[in-house]
Amino acid sequence: METPLITLLPLALLGYLSGSWLGALTVCRLAGVGDPRLAGSFNPGFSNVLRLHGRRLALATLLVDAAKGVPALALALLLGLPPWAQGVVGLAVLLGHSYPVWHRFRGGKAVASAFGVMLVLTPGVALVCAVLWALLAWRVRTAAVASLASAAAAPLASLWLAPDYVIVVIAFTLLVLVRHVLNIQRLGRGDEPPL
Repeated sequence: METPLITLLPLALLGYLSGSWLGALTVCRLAGVGDPRLAGSFNPGFSNVLRLHGRRLALATLLVDAAKGVPALALALLLGLPPWAQGVVGLAVLLGHSYPVWHRFRGGKAVASAFGVMLVLTPGVALVCAVLWALLAWRVRTAAVASLASAAAAPLASLWLAPDYVIVVIAFTLLVLVRHVLNIQRLGRGDEPPL
């Protein structure tokens, strides 16, 4: 089935705009604590909020960042868009989170947002990656290692659990890996901040 651009473009724009809402900034402002972009890893995401402000605010950040793409993705599913087009909408959410126009294109690493997008499109893959992330974060106490490993595992899990979405999941994985280039460099130097 062909997907007309007149359908896909508005949904992708909605995905980008919803993705560009950085949950960490809202949560930290409402809680009256410091901007996570000014301390720790300087990243407006779950892991840095956990490091700086504890579990309660980190969980709130995770919930916002995972849920914010749901309206656009739900519409894509409701309209019966094929997997590749759903993936375009999901990728727009991740690009909005990573490169938000409102914040001079300086956003987060897209891990929590990718989890939320995959929870809608490929729930089994999302849950496998979440369990792997949690186990690695608990064991090695480094969010970057957990994020990189779970992102790398996502396409393999997709081959098994959601074969129609493999290309989509590979695109998500590549974006997450690109967003972690600085973390990879810090891991190589041994100065990546722990959780």
